[in-house]
Amino acid sequence: MTILDGKKISNDIKNEIAEQVKKMKENGEKVPHLAAIIVGNDGASLTYVASKVRACERVGFESTMVRLSNTTSQVELLDKIKELNENSDIDGFIIQLPLPKQIDTQKVLLAVNPDKDVDGFHPMNFGKMALDMSTFIPATPFGILELLDRYNVDTQGKHTVVIGRSHIVGRPMSILMGRKGFPGNSTVTLTHSHTKNITQITSQADIIISALGVPNFLKAEMVKDDAVIIDVGITRVPDDTTEKGYRITGDVDFENVSKKASFITPVPGGVGPMTIAMLLKNTLLARERQM
Repeated sequence: MTILDGKKISNDIKNEIAEQVKKMKENGEKVPHLAAIIVGNDGASLTYVASKVRACERVGFESTMVRLSNTTSQVELLDKIKELNENSDIDGFIIQLPLPKQIDTQKVLLAVNPDKDVDGFHPMNFGKMALDMSTFIPATPFGILELLDRYNVDTQGKHTVVIGRSHIVGRPMSILMGRKGFPGNSTVTLTHSHTKNITQITSQADIIISALGVPNFLKAEMVKDDAVIIDVGITRVPDDTTEKGYRITGDVDFENVSKKASFITPVPGGVGPMTIAMLLKNTLLARERQM
């Protein structure tokens, strides 16, 4: 059994990007600039955006954090997006989700210039991805592909089962794993909360990508020997024995499933660190587009 170490691979990627940025600076070129808009004071969102800013500093990117109050109107937010769209110094930007109830998330995401949409959420970028055209791939699916690539996990002709159909992970993963090329060329089954006999399906899978958000959902009896397991789930489970009062748990019963798997991602330290690394990689691509 091999651990797919997202922490190590994400550090490798950041080091590679830092080298590229160093060369840009030596040549007097513009370095990539990532901006983030955060609306409100959600603790998890603030922590996540702060980690993105730190990652930018580490690789030598410029970064801007735009903080707006919880009472910000949709019109005010759209004005701020327009400002970032038109600012040639900003290569790419993200809007931290979730947004407050008074704001229509879809309208906001549609307002982002697709060439600056480093989250890969704009329908134009999603459509290009589905058509196998060059575009921004959403950061978490992009990170999963990178893990499979760097560990040389064979995907060709394999049966991949994706659990979860969100626009952020499940649906794009089902498209990407079925595309021509590597990683890809697998036969994909997309499952979700309404799928019947899910154990029958997962027990036939060579690769399982779980993005359901249900702690310890995937049990050992649902997995065949030597399956590849990608755990995207990340849930805070109350735990009085820890200092924080909770522990981070994935979708997979790691202790038991790992005994059967050929490759498996841990939680934390698997897919999570890859997401920020690939956001940086998308920002680098956005800078190339702007140039």
